[in-house]
Amino acid sequence: MLEVVMAAAMVTMLVVTIGAVLAARTGKGGGASLEHGSLYVTGVSALPAMTGEHYVTITGTLTGPSVTGVVVYRRFAWDAAHWPAIGDQLLVAYPPRNPDKWVADHPGLRPYLGS
Repeated sequence: MLEVVMAAAMVTMLVVTIGAVLAARTGKGGGASLEHGSLYVTGVSALPAMTGEHYVTITGTLTGPSVTGVVVYRRFAWDAAHWPAIGDQLLVAYPPRNPDKWVADHPGLRPYLGS
């Protein structure tokens, strides 16, 4: 009898674990969706002398539905031909509970997996 109960418990735990992994991969795990806002650029790395892709650090004030005037910064791979400047307004998306993980909607932004 104990073997049957243990087997049922293990199968239940396996099903719950697989369900949680699949929900996280498909984005249906109950997590909040991204919010959209704007970032007023207050600081940016110097424009490199060479063209092409370079790293840029952007500092600014993020404003959106759940945040008002939060100072944030991030590092991105960016195309020098579309380099941001102080005073720019960038459209951004961010998780409501962590605005520090914002991402800009900008033609110069290149895929970068760092933080």
